[in-house]
Amino acid sequence: MIISKENIKYSLNNIKKSRARSVLTILSIFFGIATIFIFVSFGWGLYDYIDEFTASSSADKLMIMSKGAGGIPGLDSTFKLLDDDIDAIKNTPGIYEVTGIYLGAGEVIQDNLKKYVFVTSYDPDLPLIMELSDIEIVEGRALRSNDLGKVTLGYNYLLKNKIFPKAYSLNSKIDVQGQELRIVGFYESVGNPQDDSNIYVTNDFMTELYPDKNLSYGMIIARADKNNVDGVADNVEKKLRQHRNLDEGKEDFTVQSYADLLESFTIVLDIIIGFIILIALISVIVSAVNTANTMITSVLERFKEIGILKLELETLKFLKYFYLNLVFSDLSLGQLV
Repeated sequence: MIISKENIKYSLNNIKKSRARSVLTILSIFFGIATIFIFVSFGWGLYDYIDEFTASSSADKLMIMSKGAGGIPGLDSTFKLLDDDIDAIKNTPGIYEVTGIYLGAGEVIQDNLKKYVFVTSYDPDLPLIMELSDIEIVEGRALRSNDLGKVTLGYNYLLKNKIFPKAYSLNSKIDVQGQELRIVGFYESVGNPQDDSNIYVTNDFMTELYPDKNLSYGMIIARADKNNVDGVADNVEKKLRQHRNLDEGKEDFTVQSYADLLESFTIVLDIIIGFIILIALISVIVSAVNTANTMITSVLERFKEIGILKLELETLKFLKYFYLNLVFSDLSLGQLV
């Protein structure tokens, strides 16, 4: 079919006559295409995010935690991780550095308003937990090994009406467990309210902050040979099993590599991406059906009009053919009469 000015004009007039239907059809097509691009981009971004972590400084970390009795690591003391467990892990081939992390619930007070948050302690000389979390200081500085009575805070403490009505600032004091502690730094936002409300102290000061509590490590983090993380993890599990006199399968601890965490996350991510793709396909099918329905309805509504136009077109073709025959046969209208 030849696209002429008349055809274009006719199409535009039809669009004007049914503006609402035309707009909805265009929106349906647009949203169908946009849905595919958004969902595919979202899934691709998540996979790229995982690949980033795989190649990051977290890839050589092992996390050893007590199984507990269903409680939060560090707050449930059913099964403890102690200094002699760290010594056993240090003696495992393929382990380069080991450090313990204390976790506790802390009472924070501002103008008689109480909040309970997580208090995490670590050894500033071996900040493996910060490498694992991949977060950095945005204001002030990180803790040092001799920082007693000093804390670093999560990002939300910088914001008004986020944790408390008033925001905190560098070198101000914060009441934690009944002690006035000086703030030396703030960490960047993680996006998780729990992490962004965390309070960090040194391992040495943790014992002073909780003098009546028999502390045990909520987590032990080890730096392993990056080329054989899984093999080193198996060796650590065997070493701890021997150290704690446990039979295989009856461990009261878990040894997990960062790759294991990513693998678990990837499995869940695959399910999410599959669901997202399903939604995108449904959106495309709905868009296609809606567009087809609109086009069919438009054709049916103008069935007679299209028939007339087709008849006119056939008539024009016949007249053209008849005229050409007259020309090429050297005939005239007068001779025909």
